Amino acid sequence: MASKKKTIKTVTSAASVKTIESAVASLTDIAAASDKAVVSVAKANKTLGTAAKRLSKKRASLSKKKKSASAKVKKDASAINKKALKAIEKEMAAIKKEADKVKGQKATVSAELAALKVAAKRASAYVTSLAKTDVILNKPKKKKRKKRAKKTA
Repeated sequence: MASKKKTIKTVTSAASVKTIESAVASLTDIAAASDKAVVSVAKANKTLGTAAKRLSKKRASLSKKKKSASAKVKKDASAINKKALKAIEKEMAAIKKEADKVKGQKATVSAELAALKVAAKRASAYVTSLAKTDVILNKPKKKKRKKRAKKTA
């Protein structure tokens, strides 16, 4: 049985130019989009960082209040002092719960930000190298001067 010969499909110059142009355009779009994404995720990361810092300060001040309130309860175990201590402990528990939530979100966002920065750096490097290559390739050809005819004496 005779096997069929595979025909090689030839690519036209117009098709190859079109493919190259679309690839360069999509790479440029990706670089721009990744830069925007880095900016927005960095903003979210900064917001989460400030929230974590705020909660940490609040927790520290509540810890001091709890210490003084527990000292008051030891001196005088009245209902008012016990109630104040319970309120502080309840608020500390709520702060701890919120801080744990923010901490998890910040870890996720930080990991995403690091990955986005790597991708954006890579895309921008490709775009700049392609721009430099285009400049080199699009230089006009130098005109060669015709050699002068030798003078005969």
